[in-house]
Amino acid sequence: MDYTLIPYPQIGVSVELSTFHIKDGLTEHHAILHVEPRGELFAQQFARLQQAEEALLQDAACDGAQVVFKRYFLSDATNQASALIPQPSSLSPHPFPTLPFRGLGGSSAVSYIQQPPLDGSKVAVWLYLVHGMDVENHDGLVIARHNGYEHLWKMGMCVPEGDSAQQTTTLLQQYEDLLQRHGATLADNCIRTWFYVRDVDTQYAGMVRARRENFAAKGLTKNTHFIVSTGIGGSPADTKALVQLGTYALVGFAPEQQRYLYAKTHLNPTYEYGVTFERGTTISYGDRSHVFISGTASINNKGEVVHVGDIVKQTHRMWENVEALLKEADASFDDVAQIIVYLRDIGDYAVVKQLFDARFPGIPCVITLAPVCRPTWLIEMECIAIKAVRNPLFKAF
Repeated sequence: MDYTLIPYPQIGVSVELSTFHIKDGLTEHHAILHVEPRGELFAQQFARLQQAEEALLQDAACDGAQVVFKRYFLSDATNQASALIPQPSSLSPHPFPTLPFRGLGGSSAVSYIQQPPLDGSKVAVWLYLVHGMDVENHDGLVIARHNGYEHLWKMGMCVPEGDSAQQTTTLLQQYEDLLQRHGATLADNCIRTWFYVRDVDTQYAGMVRARRENFAAKGLTKNTHFIVSTGIGGSPADTKALVQLGTYALVGFAPEQQRYLYAKTHLNPTYEYGVTFERGTTISYGDRSHVFISGTASINNKGEVVHVGDIVKQTHRMWENVEALLKEADASFDDVAQIIVYLRDIGDYAVVKQLFDARFPGIPCVITLAPVCRPTWLIEMECIAIKAVRNPLFKAF
C-alpha cells in the first residue's frame, strides 16, 4: 500500500490518499479529505471540499479514476444535508427517501451522517475510487462492474416511521427486496453494513433485536454466518429517522471466495452477548484480497469491556484486536487502506489523535464524535485492507 499526503493550501484542504496498484490489475484508492476550518459557515467549507475533490481527480495519482463511494461526516446533518444532496420529492416511487447523487467523477453512492469530525471542521469526506470499472447509478443503487463481478453500494437508507426496531425491520426488508431485483440476497451477497443509530444508548437495543429477528428469518444464525458491520451512534438528517443503513454487496463471486475472521484468542463470537455481526471478513480475488473489519473496540474473548475509563489502554487493546483479525486474513496494518475512529468523549480527541498519528502516520484516517454501543467503550475503529495475492482459482478483481 502506498500512502500520499496531498495538500491544497490555497483551498485549505488536505488529502490523505492510499493507493493499491499491481501490474496488470485495477488500481484502487481510498482518500480522506480534511478541511481547514477558517471560521467559516458550512457552505464555504463544503465548497472548498468540493474544489479539493475535483483537484484530486485531476491529480496524476487519480487521473481517470471513478468515484464509486463517498461518505460525508457532518457536524449538523439536519441543517447541512440540503447543501449536499437534493431533497426527495414526496412522490418519489423509490422505497428509500434518497436521490441519486451525480458527484464529481460520475455517479457515486453517497452517505452523509452526523458524526462531527473532531478536527474543528464542519465536514470531512471519505472517498473510494477505482480505475477501469463500469459504474452506473440506478436510482441510488450504485453498481460497479468488472470481470464478471458486480459491486453494489446502497447508502443513506432511512424510514421515518416507527421505533428503532420497526425502522430496522423495514429497512432490512426493503433492502432485501432491492437486492432480489438485482439477482442477489442479503444472506448470500451482502458483505458489509453500517447501522447509524440516533441516541445509541437508548435506541441501539431495538435495532439489535430487529436485526437478529430479521437475520434468523433469512437463515443467518450462529450456525451459518452473519454480516460484517458497524453499529454506532450517528444522527440521520431526517429528525424522525432513528436508524440509517448503508450497505455493500457483491454479485458474481463463489462462496469459497469469502472467509470470516474470528481472532478467538482476543475476541468472542458476537452472538454470545446478543448481537449478530461478524468481526471481519476477507474476499479473495485472483489478484488481491479485500479485508473488511467491523467496528472493533476494547473487548476480550469473554465479551467483557477491557480497561474501563482509560482511553489510552482502550486504544491499545482495540489495535491489538484489529491486528489479530488482520493477521487471520494474512494481512497487517501495512495493508490497511483507511481507518474510521469513533469517540464517545470529545475531550479524548487530542490524546487519540496523537496516538494514531504516531502509529499510523500515512493511513487515511478520520476521527469523529460517535458514541459506541456500550457506554463504557470510549473508542471504536473500523478499517479496510487490500492485500496482493495470487490465486488462479478465482477471477481477478
